[in-house]
Amino acid sequence: MQISRLTQQIQFIIEIDKLKQILRQTLLTDGSRQENSAEHSWHLAIMAVVLAEYAPEEVVLLRAIKMLLIHDLVEIDAGDTFCYDLQGNESKAQREAQAALRLFGLLPADQASELRLLWEEFEARETPTAKFAAALDRIQPLLHNQQTQGGTWRIHGITRDQVMKRVAPVETGAPQLWLFVQQLIEDCITAGYLKDVIASHSD
Repeated sequence: MQISRLTQQIQFIIEIDKLKQILRQTLLTDGSRQENSAEHSWHLAIMAVVLAEYAPEEVVLLRAIKMLLIHDLVEIDAGDTFCYDLQGNESKAQREAQAALRLFGLLPADQASELRLLWEEFEARETPTAKFAAALDRIQPLLHNQQTQGGTWRIHGITRDQVMKRVAPVETGAPQLWLFVQQLIEDCITAGYLKDVIASHSD
């Protein structure tokens, strides 16, 4: 018996509830606990709406919002890989591609294809829309670390050099927000939230 389209869609909707269980390194702005990946995705989607006026002209806003809502679904299977974990990031692409195959594969073929292509576009960061979405994905944790007086930066001994490399996509993805990001980092260094030294470790 063929599974109905609606049954597949409902199955996917139930499955992605698991994203609420995936904890990120980033703390909530009140520092009370780690945020989960579902909260992160929601926050980014709202950021895209609110900050749309700073997006380059070629950006398709609805497409960016879709990307941001689904970009971390693969973490249900692959887990959240801390952006500064070099070892964990070596296997990240393979783990996430496998997860994308299973998760998007729960949907009817047309929707599976649409969401998989959106996810791949976000990961490739080649289109203006994907670059803008990726820029927001870099800005959000920056805001959280600033609000928590260094948050995960302090916990993991992160430096200005590492943060600058991490937020570099903002310069091309959302050029109008680049000055703001640079100033925010300077403010965090002045406040003592972020170390102003070049990273000396490679682990």
